[in-house]
Amino acid sequence: MASAATGLTLAGSGALLGKKAKTKKKPTSETLVQTLHKSFSEEQRKQLCFPFDHPLRSKVNNNWQIVKPELRNFFTKDQQAMVKEIFLGLHSEEYAELVHEQVEEDGGFDRSSIALFGEPGSGKFEFVLTGRHVTRRCDGDSVEGTAFGGPIFYGHAAGGFTEKADHAGNVYWFQAERANELYQALDGKQRKHALLEKRSRGERGNKTIETKGSDKDLEGLPASDLSGDQRELLTKVLADLLAPFRKKDAHEALKLIKANDINKLHLSYYKNENVGDDDVWDVWQIEGPKMVWYFRGKPHVHVWANVEA
Repeated sequence: MASAATGLTLAGSGALLGKKAKTKKKPTSETLVQTLHKSFSEEQRKQLCFPFDHPLRSKVNNNWQIVKPELRNFFTKDQQAMVKEIFLGLHSEEYAELVHEQVEEDGGFDRSSIALFGEPGSGKFEFVLTGRHVTRRCDGDSVEGTAFGGPIFYGHAAGGFTEKADHAGNVYWFQAERANELYQALDGKQRKHALLEKRSRGERGNKTIETKGSDKDLEGLPASDLSGDQRELLTKVLADLLAPFRKKDAHEALKLIKANDINKLHLSYYKNENVGDDDVWDVWQIEGPKMVWYFRGKPHVHVWANVEA
């Protein structure tokens, strides 16, 4: 609110002085990646920079370092500040600081590692930041046919490795609350299809987010079986999944989801992986022919996401 008020004051002053007030535009994450790349020393380039098509670029995991050097011991203070701004810029204003605090709490932002693929400013490129409970990407739309520049991961262990049923303090638990609101709106017949006795997909690196390309063998309840009110709730679930991310990426992801037909999405909740004796399902997913969004809320929150064209 302070910045908005300041903007109004400046605009008013400019009008009184007969001049146009200029608002300084914040640099995008892509612009900052370019600046960061230019600032690298030869040694940094050797350890952090790779060809665009290097297989490491598309890797994802729940707790990993894309390269050995960490922010805290291989970067200048200015570079560390730039990486933080790149990261914040990949998230919505509402969630940016919360997500940054989550990474701090789960191991420390300065223990993250980054890699750069391609040449920012002169062709295709991608910046990837990894650590405990974090894989984020910034590609300036260089990676065609996928949202977020490729698969991403986010998670949180709030207050300890094993969370209680209410997941108190978890930054991402609101997404599961919304998904459970949708489950509660299902009738008995729909719940039989949505609530599965089997184990969920589990976590296996990139295999976790492999898409099937067809809705033929997808498990769970198809969105085509939802009523109008239930479909509205599904829209809210998708909106909450995308809420932490900047508008540009959220818009692209939703566009791809819609292009692949929302009716082909399937909802699954996993009965045998519940925390506590409640009927609030901690492990669930939304899967489509070209999408996987897997929310594993036991023992704490891990979320894997991949949205393709």
